[in-house]
Amino acid sequence: MHPAFERTDHRPWPVPTKPWRWRQSWCDLLFAHFTVPRERLAQLVPSALTLDDYQGECWVGVVPFRMTGVMRRHLPDMPWISAFPELNVRTYVRAGERSGVWFLSLDATNPLAVWAARRYFHLPYHRARMSVRQEGDRIEYVSERPEARFRAWYRPTSEVYAASPGTLEHWLTERYCLFAQAPDGTMLINEVHHLPWPLQRAEAEVMENTMLASHGLSASKAPAVLHFARRIDVVVWGAERVVP
Repeated sequence: MHPAFERTDHRPWPVPTKPWRWRQSWCDLLFAHFTVPRERLAQLVPSALTLDDYQGECWVGVVPFRMTGVMRRHLPDMPWISAFPELNVRTYVRAGERSGVWFLSLDATNPLAVWAARRYFHLPYHRARMSVRQEGDRIEYVSERPEARFRAWYRPTSEVYAASPGTLEHWLTERYCLFAQAPDGTMLINEVHHLPWPLQRAEAEVMENTMLASHGLSASKAPAVLHFARRIDVVVWGAERVVP
């Protein structure tokens, strides 16, 4: 049994009955969240989805991390293909009873992963020059492409804890699906599953961040909320059409 299935009772809806298709692990992850104006953000989300908010405020996350163990179910890891840095810019949406993630952009170093994700998952991946260096518990992270850059260091500052339902940190992190739009306009959903996030409070210094500006979004220079997670193991199901 995959370690992600040690618990399922924390999910907001049941685990899908179909077999999952992909596995991956997310490591040394920073959630750097910013509040943004609803009016501009709504222009970046398809009309088939409803922009989600927490107590009236809309949020965008800039999320640098490392992917490892990325592979189809039952297949072994492959050198170079199964591990690479990734940086996501994401916001939060709803479709019916499902609340999940809408990606504004995803940056990665691996050209095959970028091609496959754009081709088969219809996600807005971009290839970027990226580096990740760890010194003790401090992560130094750089991502650069012509349209968007991110340079920062970050580290955890607390013990591991689980976010309590109803809190902002639970609302921001405990998401169990992602949405994407096919070229013909069809709205798709991919279910995901993992254990509750092993969060830690974090500190960071962001030296450069044009990730939000690349989408025409304005926000405070410093993130409003920071969280760290050392590792979480994830399984992903195949895409299905969102039923209106």
